[in-house]
Amino acid sequence: MIYQITAVLILAAFYTFYFVKIIIQKQQSIKTNQMGIGNKPGKVLLIERIMSCATVLTAVFGVASIFLVKQFPAKEVRIAGIVTGITGVIFFASATITMKTSWRVGIPEEKTSLITDGIYKWSRNPAFVGFDLLYLSVCLMFFNIPLVCVSVWAAVMLHLQILQEETHMQNMFGDEYVLYKKHTLRYFGKK
Repeated sequence: MIYQITAVLILAAFYTFYFVKIIIQKQQSIKTNQMGIGNKPGKVLLIERIMSCATVLTAVFGVASIFLVKQFPAKEVRIAGIVTGITGVIFFASATITMKTSWRVGIPEEKTSLITDGIYKWSRNPAFVGFDLLYLSVCLMFFNIPLVCVSVWAAVMLHLQILQEETHMQNMFGDEYVLYKKHTLRYFGKK
């Protein structure tokens, strides 16, 4: 029961940061959620829409797994899942806080600021790393094949979204972004 409660708390913390940030920015007249909408190339819209479906399904399968899975991984694996989940929440919260009003869901149509400080010194995509760690966390605590399948699908879609965003960032920020890419890795680390 302690693992179920811990997993629910991790998911709640993660998605609370997500939705509270959107609400705060909406109060500032910032349209945060730009996923799958706007005048973007068809491929960009398609990947954004598929990624949205994948992330929602992963959340649904994760919550279902917490309450329906009856055979559990070893205690050490489940504890690793808790640590991974807490790390995912920290990554995501740090990313959204550091981005201030530049945080968007999807590729924005308006120009935002290039953020390279805080957690962005160590990861060009810490919010996406947070999502991946969250998915891995639930898989470690409540392993089942359907959950793993949707989690891998979501991680692949997040990666495809990152590739699209990198092209967008390079077009928007030019040499400043190229220099940033030379020093900070896509997922985590310094060059």
